[in-house]
Amino acid sequence: MVLYRPVGLRELELIAASGWREYPPRFAWQPIVDPVVTREYARAIVTEWNSKESEAGHCGFVTAFDIDDGFAARYPVQQLGGGPIYRELWVPAAELSEFNAHIRGPIWVVESVYGAGFAGEVDPASGLPISVVRAGRQDAAPAATADPAT
Repeated sequence: MVLYRPVGLRELELIAASGWREYPPRFAWQPIVDPVVTREYARAIVTEWNSKESEAGHCGFVTAFDIDDGFAARYPVQQLGGGPIYRELWVPAAELSEFNAHIRGPIWVVESVYGAGFAGEVDPASGLPISVVRAGRQDAAPAATADPAT
């Protein structure tokens, strides 16, 4: 099953530092990890929130990953208001390590959104911030424009 997770700059740096294999731990005040089912929903989050927030570096990234279907089934899909694209899984933050262990292959960056307040430098080869390129082994990351759903 392919899922999407919208992230800001610091979280993407930590994903890169993991070799593109895992999502970083949540803060104590974040009780769940909420990967989303549709790319459209992830795009809306990075466009409406991450790209406008200083805490996210005024940028957002739609990451995608393939996870074992049987494992993912333990987390029922939650339908949020606003229409059929707004679906996500609620994974308890305490289970993130186990969740990461069931990701098959690397985490992809399928879309990048840079807000007006973004002050970083973008690597022309990958389309990712230089800080992300420096944080991880970029050669392990799939192309920034790859879409695992196709």
